[in-house]
Amino acid sequence: MRFNKTYLALAMTAILVTTGCSSTEEEGLADSTQGTDASTSGYNDGSMSGSQFGSGNGSSFGSGSNLGPEFSDPNNPLSKQVIYFELDSSQVKQDYVPVVAAHARYLASHPNQHVILSGHADERGSSEYNIALGEQRAKSVERMMRSQGVTAGQLEVVSYGEEKPAVSGHDESAWQQNRRVEVGYQ
Repeated sequence: MRFNKTYLALAMTAILVTTGCSSTEEEGLADSTQGTDASTSGYNDGSMSGSQFGSGNGSSFGSGSNLGPEFSDPNNPLSKQVIYFELDSSQVKQDYVPVVAAHARYLASHPNQHVILSGHADERGSSEYNIALGEQRAKSVERMMRSQGVTAGQLEVVSYGEEKPAVSGHDESAWQQNRRVEVGYQ
């Protein structure tokens, strides 16, 4: 099993290098079907917090965004712009399906709007594995949005792996908040 993960990580690294770690196409990853899961174990994720774009409440508004008040209403799913994942998983958790659907509806009805889906992982695993896992997570969100009418031109996928943690720390509390995809409106 260790050999397979190493081989997969090396293959994904080669793909990421040739694609520049950013893609809007669904190519080259072992996790290319919606809902696939590489999980061998998992934990419950914590509440919304920590975003490189926002104020720590899960919002990730771009500074030049022209977003409506629904994005700041805590009762509206659009106010949640961070999707959390289980350990070693790229499957969107059921708790976040309505959040992804709300963003997909918004994007489908605002065709000039563009988002960056940035995938992240916690510090465990090799850098190559975490880059690939971050991309798989972002592509899972991308596939869900595309299946709900969002165009490829509205979405950009980027993976940071473990390089941009939302929270510093070496425990489960920090790791939970670092396993995420951020929906960053441009």
